Amino acid sequence: MSVEHLIAQYGLAGLFLGAGFEGETVTVIGGVMAHHGLLSYWPAVLAAGAGSFVADQVFFLIGRRFRGHGLVRKAQARPAFARALAAFERHPVIFTFAFRFLYGLRTVSPIAIGTTRLRATTFLAINALAGAVWGLAFVSLGYFCGQAAEALFGRIHALAPLICGVAGAAVLIGLAVHFLHTRGKDA
Repeated sequence: MSVEHLIAQYGLAGLFLGAGFEGETVTVIGGVMAHHGLLSYWPAVLAAGAGSFVADQVFFLIGRRFRGHGLVRKAQARPAFARALAAFERHPVIFTFAFRFLYGLRTVSPIAIGTTRLRATTFLAINALAGAVWGLAFVSLGYFCGQAAEALFGRIHALAPLICGVAGAAVLIGLAVHFLHTRGKDA
């Protein structure tokens, strides 16, 4: 079953789950489907943002509640966990907002942040804002990229989401890495 079929069959619930578990690809495809009228734009943005928010909230709570458990210890052994904690220590609020935009750190970061002393209410507030921005960014990317691709090339069903998703993710990741890198030099 393809991602497109999953979203087409289950609608916003499929987008909610896909955004939480898979991430950007599903969300961009949700935006393309909104462009085609299969989903409504703003409900798609809300479903994607909420799916991302809920998944990251669960991962944070796992890190917070099960710090000494084998699952979290296994995550702590990964190099990405150490990178996430190092970035968090340098810029806790910025990193808490930006981790979902950073390739390779999306799943491990909320677990890592959960093991720190960051207040759960602070994480909740930052996570809610970041989830909303993330959902808006990636649904919009799919929505407008689908529109641009149709205007330039006609209807490209198979490649437009992939091309737009990769290009958009690369731009956002590049900007986030550049921002964190330049902020690290200023500290």
